[in-house]
Amino acid sequence: MRLFTLLFTLLFALPSIAADYAREQKWAEEVLPAVLTGDPVWLELDATGHKFLTLYTEARQAKAGLIVVHGMGVHPDWGLIGPLRQRLPDLGYATLSVQMPVLRADAKGEDYPATFDEAAARIGQAVAFMEAKGYRKIALVSHSMGCRMTAHYLERTPNAPIAAWVAIGAPGALDYGKLKFPVLDLYGENDLPQVLQAAGQRAKGLQEKSEQGVVPKADHFFEGHDEALLESVRGFLDKAL
Repeated sequence: MRLFTLLFTLLFALPSIAADYAREQKWAEEVLPAVLTGDPVWLELDATGHKFLTLYTEARQAKAGLIVVHGMGVHPDWGLIGPLRQRLPDLGYATLSVQMPVLRADAKGEDYPATFDEAAARIGQAVAFMEAKGYRKIALVSHSMGCRMTAHYLERTPNAPIAAWVAIGAPGALDYGKLKFPVLDLYGENDLPQVLQAAGQRAKGLQEKSEQGVVPKADHFFEGHDEALLESVRGFLDKAL
């Protein structure tokens, strides 16, 4: 009976869904041949030894180093992440775009919290990399599910050496109230319902020097609005940092 109880406890203590490393490797094989800006850097998780891809792009006389965190199920050069990681260095900000944990292709948003601890560990490794590169100011730029992953990292690491955070298309009511640095809560005028409906609640947690912005006519992925997105991010970082 005791053995059965122990096995039952261990079974349900394990995460029900694990990150899909095979799918992650397929993303890397697809992305790397197409990378023309920046350099691939493989970082390693302390707990498991798993190596994950990041894309590092230096900036001349960089004002800060940015950790770029993509959304659900994609890769570190996907969609709006590509222009952010590639063009922010031209504006004075070095970038490290990080492959976050992915699940199987048919996984839903509610499945992803099982990956948040690993996501936080990856962000922590990315921050350590940028510190080792000598960046005195480090900021976070995240999109969609990446905002929830970033929030989890900040909850777990309240003394993280972060100087600012740009949260793009944050789903739900993230609480910025306990953060000690400025935040830009940015979303599109035609964003997803869960982003739009919680915008007022997110705004209530914004502290001094933080702000909320809306890009007119933009959807959740800012398709056709790269310039407005870049200008919003750059303008905020220039003031915050």
